[in-house]
Amino acid sequence: MFAPVATLAGVAAAFAYVGAVDPNEPGHYPVCPLLRFTGVYCPGCGGLRSAHAFAHGDLPAALGANALAVVGYGLFGVLMTFWLIRAFRGEPVRLAISSVWWWGIGAVLALFTLVRNLPFGSALAP
Repeated sequence: MFAPVATLAGVAAAFAYVGAVDPNEPGHYPVCPLLRFTGVYCPGCGGLRSAHAFAHGDLPAALGANALAVVGYGLFGVLMTFWLIRAFRGEPVRLAISSVWWWGIGAVLALFTLVRNLPFGSALAP
């Protein structure tokens, strides 16, 4: 039970910190280097603002800052639930993801990055 509980505690601490220290105020967090040097939004741009809004229960603002991150929060919650249940039952947890899934995740990230940087996808930009 140590590994899933420690992981959950670490993520909860990170969300608590981002919830307490507003990323909308300048000077608290570094600027995305890709955005700074190229003007292109990466898939993570707006992620801290999204986490801050999510921690405060403002789902529309979280989705507006980074919709893909909000989907990631949900997926993380589901995976943590399964991990905790299996650990509680004493069953081994195997994380074996095939290369097809990794390529799919990469394709979703690339497509999200492309769309949010085009004029018709400006709603996805932070």
